[in-house]
Amino acid sequence: MRNKTLRIIILFLVLAAAGFFIYKLTAKPGAKPGAPSAGGRPAGKPIMADAYVVKPVKLDEIIEASGTLQSNEEVELKPEITGRITHIYFKEGAKVAKGTLLIKLYDGDILAQLRKLELQRELAKTTLSRQESLLKINGISRQDVDVTTNQVAAYGADIEYNKAQLQKTEIRAPFSGTIGLRNVSEGAIVGPTTIMTTLQQLDPLKIDFASPEKYRNAIRKGDPVTFSVTGDTVRYRGSIYAIDPKIDLATRSVKIRAIVPNPNGTLFPGSFARTSIQLKDNPNAIMIPSQAVIPGTRFKQVIVANSGKARFVNVETGIRNENNVQITSGLQIGDTVITTGILQLKPGMPFQYNKVQ
Repeated sequence: MRNKTLRIIILFLVLAAAGFFIYKLTAKPGAKPGAPSAGGRPAGKPIMADAYVVKPVKLDEIIEASGTLQSNEEVELKPEITGRITHIYFKEGAKVAKGTLLIKLYDGDILAQLRKLELQRELAKTTLSRQESLLKINGISRQDVDVTTNQVAAYGADIEYNKAQLQKTEIRAPFSGTIGLRNVSEGAIVGPTTIMTTLQQLDPLKIDFASPEKYRNAIRKGDPVTFSVTGDTVRYRGSIYAIDPKIDLATRSVKIRAIVPNPNGTLFPGSFARTSIQLKDNPNAIMIPSQAVIPGTRFKQVIVANSGKARFVNVETGIRNENNVQITSGLQIGDTVITTGILQLKPGMPFQYNKVQ
């Protein structure tokens, strides 16, 4: 009885070893019973994906960009010559009219030289008058008269030069505007590199911003611009009056400048502005869900259904909103775009629709 039981046990062990050996020969390396195949799904089961059918959408195209407010006119007031300040006639932050005298430099030496030249010219004129009388009776040569005539003209040129130097001692407002903070005091010695103060024209203002180059032909002079500034909820309006003819090579954008009325002085140069330009309505725009776009280093792609198989298409994008993105190139009305499962799909791989929107 014991021998019979032993033989049964040995036979059972032999059969178990043989079965394990056969399983190891037939099983795939690394496979486990019931495990899904590569791609995270059971072998032979197609990928289920949601899709979106492209249809025309009315789109209000709005270009948004960051801008900076600038003075309509701005200048740093510096003297043309070196000199000592004798008088300062303006108050900081005050409005001044064009031509107003702002700063006066010492001019005593120039006035003395000017007076001397005027006396010398008067003496030369008297001498010339006498010589012309003598010339009529041949009492003097024509050469002597010409020399004296030249002296009169030379004194006149020197006088004009000193008058020009005298004007350089007066710093006047080149245009109407608002004076900034002064950096000098009376008695200071200043030179051509000294910034004594600034002058800015605050009404109107200019606003500079940039737009992507693809909108270059859609923007025209005179188009309205709306913007807001930090700390202010008011939406201000302006109009485009200049567009840079060159595309910036670094940013691939075009610089735009708009003019902005500022009668109440509520806007200030240097302020950060968020600008918006509304282009003409596009009744046949293509908008698809944002998650359908596959970003890449060189281009963007979407997956389009092609007889039940995945086809990858390069696209160009435009305006975005919270959920959708505009496609400006690569898709046509009626195309079916895959919106889910895009990470599992490969070019030419079959799939089935889970939901079509």
